[in-house]
Amino acid sequence: MDRLKIEKSRRPEEMPALALAYIGDAVWEVFVRQHLLALGELRPYRLQKAAVNYVKAKAQADILHHLMNGLTEEEMAVMRRGRNAKSGTVPKNADVVDYRHSTGFESLVGYLYLKEEFDRLQALALQAIWFVDQQQRRE
Repeated sequence: MDRLKIEKSRRPEEMPALALAYIGDAVWEVFVRQHLLALGELRPYRLQKAAVNYVKAKAQADILHHLMNGLTEEEMAVMRRGRNAKSGTVPKNADVVDYRHSTGFESLVGYLYLKEEFDRLQALALQAIWFVDQQQRRE
């Protein structure tokens, strides 16, 4: 099955940060779900409960801070666009600063996905998952 292509006039560099975050949220969720299934958990309730540790705004903000020193200038610019985007809403269970940083993380994931920079995306996702796993072990 061929991957869906974005219309050529809508290059990722030209897309609004919140649109990048929209697809980035879904892509990150797939990485997390694959990771959890690989760990051997198959019960939906436990999978969902475990996934929250990776996808909540606080976790994504912490991931971003962990990854930040290794990001390129281009990636930092995309992240800042996402972080500074005005979404108009903030989930009731998330801190505003964490939510903005998580949007920056999701924008970066979406950008790399749409640019088809899959090796880089995979490398960052593996670092991010490792980071969350380490945080979980400390708790």
